[in-house]
Amino acid sequence: MNIIICENLSVAFSKTPVLKDLSFTVDEGDYLCIVGENGSGKSTLIKCLLGLIAPDTGHIVTEKSLFNHIGYLPQQTTIQKDFPATVFEVVLSGFLNDLNGRLFYTKAHKEKAKEMLSLFGISDIKNKSYRTLSGGQQQRVLLARAMCSTKRLLLLDEPEAGLDPLAVRDLYATLRKLNREHGITIIMVSHSLNEAVREANKVLHLGEDCSFFFGTSKEYEKSEFGKRFLGGQKND
Repeated sequence: MNIIICENLSVAFSKTPVLKDLSFTVDEGDYLCIVGENGSGKSTLIKCLLGLIAPDTGHIVTEKSLFNHIGYLPQQTTIQKDFPATVFEVVLSGFLNDLNGRLFYTKAHKEKAKEMLSLFGISDIKNKSYRTLSGGQQQRVLLARAMCSTKRLLLLDEPEAGLDPLAVRDLYATLRKLNREHGITIIMVSHSLNEAVREANKVLHLGEDCSFFFGTSKEYEKSEFGKRFLGGQKND
Protein backbone atom coordinates (compact mmCIF):
# COMPACT_ATOMS: atom_id res chain seq x y z
CA MET A 1 0.00 0.00 0.00
CA ASN A 2 1.37 3.42 -1.00
CA ILE A 3 1.88 5.71 2.00
CA ILE A 4 3.79 8.37 0.01
CA ILE A 5 3.27 9.21 -3.66
CA CYS A 6 5.57 11.75 -5.30
CA GLU A 7 4.43 12.85 -8.77
CA ASN A 8 6.36 15.07 -11.20
CA LEU A 9 8.05 17.00 -8.39
CA SER A 10 10.16 19.99 -9.46
CA VAL A 11 12.11 22.40 -7.24
CA ALA A 12 14.39 25.23 -8.33
CA PHE A 13 16.51 27.74 -6.40
CA SER A 14 17.24 31.07 -8.09
CA LYS A 15 15.84 29.56 -11.30
CA THR A 16 18.36 26.70 -11.13
CA PRO A 17 16.59 23.30 -11.18
CA VAL A 18 17.43 21.03 -8.26
CA LEU A 19 14.73 18.39 -8.80
CA LYS A 20 12.78 18.00 -12.05
CA ASP A 21 9.76 15.83 -12.82
CA LEU A 22 10.68 13.42 -10.02
CA SER A 23 8.23 10.58 -9.39
CA PHE A 24 8.42 7.66 -6.95
CA THR A 25 6.33 5.84 -4.34
CA VAL A 26 6.92 4.50 -0.84
CA ASP A 27 4.97 1.53 0.49
CA GLU A 28 4.34 0.55 4.11
CA GLY A 29 7.41 -1.36 5.32
CA ASP A 30 9.74 -0.14 2.57
CA TYR A 31 13.42 0.60 3.14
CA LEU A 32 14.25 3.27 0.56
CA CYS A 33 17.77 4.63 0.18
CA ILE A 34 18.21 7.96 -1.60
CA VAL A 35 21.67 8.22 -3.15
CA GLY A 36 23.48 10.49 -5.58
CA GLU A 37 26.26 13.02 -5.98
CA ASN A 38 26.62 16.11 -3.80
CA GLY A 39 24.26 18.82 -4.95
CA SER A 40 21.82 16.43 -6.60
CA GLY A 41 18.92 17.44 -4.34
CA LYS A 42 18.83 14.66 -1.75
CA SER A 43 18.42 16.88 1.32
CA THR A 44 16.03 19.14 -0.62
CA LEU A 45 13.83 16.12 -1.28
CA ILE A 46 13.82 15.18 2.42
CA LYS A 47 12.69 18.72 3.27
CA CYS A 48 9.93 18.45 0.67
CA LEU A 49 8.76 15.19 2.27
CA LEU A 50 8.68 16.95 5.64
CA GLY A 51 6.70 19.86 4.21
CA LEU A 52 9.53 22.32 4.89
CA ILE A 53 9.95 23.19 1.19
CA ALA A 54 7.03 23.62 -1.19
CA PRO A 55 7.62 22.25 -4.72
CA ASP A 56 7.37 24.58 -7.70
CA THR A 57 5.35 22.00 -9.61
CA GLY A 58 4.11 18.48 -8.94
CA HIS A 59 3.01 17.22 -5.57
CA ILE A 60 3.59 14.79 -2.73
CA VAL A 61 0.61 12.85 -1.41
CA THR A 62 1.11 11.49 2.11
CA GLU A 63 -1.32 9.21 3.89
CA LYS A 64 -3.22 11.45 6.31
CA SER A 65 -2.56 9.37 9.42
CA LEU A 66 1.16 9.24 8.64
CA PHE A 67 2.13 12.89 9.00
CA ASN A 68 2.03 12.93 12.80
CA HIS A 69 4.02 9.70 12.98
CA ILE A 70 7.26 10.69 11.25
CA GLY A 71 10.57 10.44 13.07
CA TYR A 72 13.24 12.68 11.56
CA LEU A 73 17.00 12.39 12.03
CA PRO A 74 18.72 15.39 10.34
CA GLN A 75 22.39 15.76 9.59
CA GLN A 76 24.24 16.44 12.82
CA THR A 77 25.83 19.85 13.30
CA THR A 78 28.70 20.72 15.64
CA ILE A 79 26.21 22.44 17.96
CA GLN A 80 24.01 19.33 18.11
CA LYS A 81 27.00 17.13 18.91
CA ASP A 82 27.84 19.40 21.84
CA PHE A 83 24.29 19.57 23.21
CA PRO A 84 24.43 19.93 27.05
CA ALA A 85 21.84 17.37 28.19
CA THR A 86 21.72 13.83 29.46
CA VAL A 87 20.98 10.91 27.15
CA PHE A 88 17.55 10.43 28.76
CA GLU A 89 16.69 14.12 28.34
CA VAL A 90 17.61 14.03 24.65
CA VAL A 91 15.53 10.90 24.02
CA LEU A 92 12.59 12.29 25.99
CA SER A 93 12.65 15.47 23.90
CA GLY A 94 11.29 13.37 21.05
CA PHE A 95 7.89 13.92 22.66
CA LEU A 96 8.03 17.74 22.51
CA ASN A 97 5.38 17.92 19.79
CA ASP A 98 3.16 15.64 21.85
CA LEU A 99 2.98 17.92 24.90
CA ASN A 100 0.05 19.94 23.50
CA GLY A 101 0.66 22.90 25.78
CA ARG A 102 1.58 20.84 28.87
CA LEU A 103 4.71 21.88 30.75
CA PHE A 104 5.83 18.42 31.77
CA TYR A 105 6.24 15.01 30.16
CA THR A 106 3.77 12.36 31.25
CA LYS A 107 4.54 9.05 32.89
CA ALA A 108 3.68 7.38 29.57
CA HIS A 109 6.25 9.55 27.79
CA LYS A 110 8.95 8.57 30.28
CA GLU A 111 8.10 4.87 30.05
CA LYS A 112 8.21 5.00 26.26
CA ALA A 113 11.58 6.80 26.39
CA LYS A 114 12.94 4.05 28.66
CA GLU A 115 11.62 1.47 26.19
CA MET A 116 13.53 3.19 23.37
CA LEU A 117 16.69 3.31 25.48
CA SER A 118 16.40 -0.45 25.93
CA LEU A 119 15.64 -1.05 22.24
CA PHE A 120 18.83 0.75 21.20
CA GLY A 121 20.97 -0.74 23.96
CA ILE A 122 21.74 2.57 25.69
CA SER A 123 19.93 2.17 29.02
CA ASP A 124 23.27 1.95 30.83
CA ILE A 125 24.29 5.44 29.66
CA LYS A 126 20.96 7.22 30.18
CA ASN A 127 22.43 9.59 32.80
CA LYS A 128 25.58 10.43 30.84
CA SER A 129 26.04 13.77 29.13
CA TYR A 130 25.22 13.54 25.44
CA ARG A 131 28.24 15.67 24.52
CA THR A 132 30.66 13.10 26.02
CA LEU A 133 29.46 10.20 23.85
CA SER A 134 31.14 8.74 20.78
CA GLY A 135 29.66 9.45 17.36
CA GLY A 136 28.09 5.99 17.20
CA GLN A 137 26.53 6.37 20.64
CA GLN A 138 25.15 9.81 19.73
CA GLN A 139 23.48 8.37 16.63
CA ARG A 140 21.85 5.66 18.73
CA VAL A 141 20.53 8.33 21.09
CA LEU A 142 19.17 10.40 18.19
CA LEU A 143 17.54 7.32 16.65
CA ALA A 144 15.89 6.56 19.99
CA ARG A 145 14.68 10.19 20.09
CA ALA A 146 13.30 9.93 16.55
CA MET A 147 11.51 6.70 17.43
CA CYS A 148 9.69 8.52 20.24
CA SER A 149 8.01 10.54 17.46
CA THR A 150 6.91 7.61 15.32
CA LYS A 151 5.59 4.09 15.10
CA ARG A 152 5.72 4.00 11.32
CA LEU A 153 8.23 6.12 9.38
CA LEU A 154 11.83 7.26 9.89
CA LEU A 155 13.47 9.89 7.67
CA LEU A 156 17.25 9.97 8.00
CA ASP A 157 19.61 12.44 6.31
CA GLU A 158 23.11 10.92 6.00
CA PRO A 159 23.11 9.32 9.48
CA GLU A 160 26.45 7.60 8.82
CA ALA A 161 28.32 10.87 8.22
CA GLY A 162 31.34 11.20 10.52
CA LEU A 163 31.04 7.68 11.95
CA ASP A 164 33.88 5.17 11.96
CA PRO A 165 33.40 1.89 10.02
CA LEU A 166 32.37 -0.11 13.11
CA ALA A 167 29.76 2.49 14.06
CA VAL A 168 28.44 2.51 10.48
CA ARG A 169 28.00 -1.28 10.52
CA ASP A 170 26.26 -1.02 13.89
CA LEU A 171 23.97 1.72 12.52
CA TYR A 172 22.92 -0.37 9.53
CA ALA A 173 22.30 -3.40 11.75
CA THR A 174 20.04 -1.27 13.95
CA LEU A 175 18.10 0.09 10.96
CA ARG A 176 17.73 -3.42 9.56
CA LYS A 177 16.20 -4.55 12.85
CA LEU A 178 13.80 -1.58 12.96
CA ASN A 179 12.65 -2.26 9.41
CA ARG A 180 12.43 -6.05 9.41
CA GLU A 181 11.46 -6.82 12.99
CA HIS A 182 9.47 -3.73 13.96
CA GLY A 183 7.96 -2.89 10.57
CA ILE A 184 9.26 0.70 10.51
CA THR A 185 9.31 2.25 7.04
CA ILE A 186 12.72 3.86 6.43
CA ILE A 187 13.71 6.59 3.98
CA MET A 188 17.41 7.35 4.24
CA VAL A 189 19.80 9.63 2.38
CA SER A 190 23.11 7.81 2.10
CA HIS A 191 26.50 8.10 0.40
CA SER A 192 27.22 4.39 0.86
CA LEU A 193 25.95 2.90 -2.40
CA ASN A 194 26.95 -0.68 -1.69
CA GLU A 195 25.29 -0.57 1.74
CA ALA A 196 22.19 0.97 0.18
CA VAL A 197 21.85 -1.84 -2.35
CA ARG A 198 22.59 -4.47 0.29
CA GLU A 199 20.16 -3.19 2.92
CA ALA A 200 17.35 -1.38 1.08
CA ASN A 201 14.59 -2.94 -0.99
CA LYS A 202 14.28 0.23 -3.11
CA VAL A 203 16.78 2.80 -4.39
CA LEU A 204 16.23 6.36 -5.60
CA HIS A 205 19.35 7.72 -7.33
CA LEU A 206 19.34 11.45 -8.06
CA GLY A 207 21.69 12.73 -10.77
CA GLU A 208 23.29 16.17 -10.93
CA ASP A 209 21.48 16.86 -14.21
CA CYS A 210 18.07 16.21 -12.55
CA SER A 211 17.92 12.71 -14.06
CA PHE A 212 16.96 9.92 -11.67
CA PHE A 213 16.50 6.20 -11.22
CA PHE A 214 13.83 4.65 -9.02
CA GLY A 215 13.28 0.93 -8.59
CA THR A 216 14.23 -2.13 -6.59
CA SER A 217 17.78 -2.75 -5.46
CA LYS A 218 18.08 -5.58 -8.00
CA GLU A 219 16.86 -3.31 -10.78
CA TYR A 220 19.33 -0.63 -9.69
CA GLU A 221 22.26 -3.01 -9.95
CA LYS A 222 21.33 -3.74 -13.57
CA SER A 223 20.59 -0.12 -14.49
CA GLU A 224 22.98 2.29 -16.18
CA PHE A 225 23.11 4.26 -12.93
CA GLY A 226 24.03 1.17 -10.96
CA LYS A 227 26.63 -0.06 -13.45
CA ARG A 228 28.28 3.35 -13.48
CA PHE A 229 28.31 4.15 -9.77
CA LEU A 230 28.56 0.72 -8.15
CA GLY A 231 31.49 -0.17 -10.38
CA GLY A 232 33.74 2.28 -8.59
CA GLN A 233 32.83 0.94 -5.14
CA LYS A 234 33.20 -2.79 -5.57
CA ASN A 235 36.18 -2.96 -3.22
CA ASP A 236 34.77 -0.62 -0.55
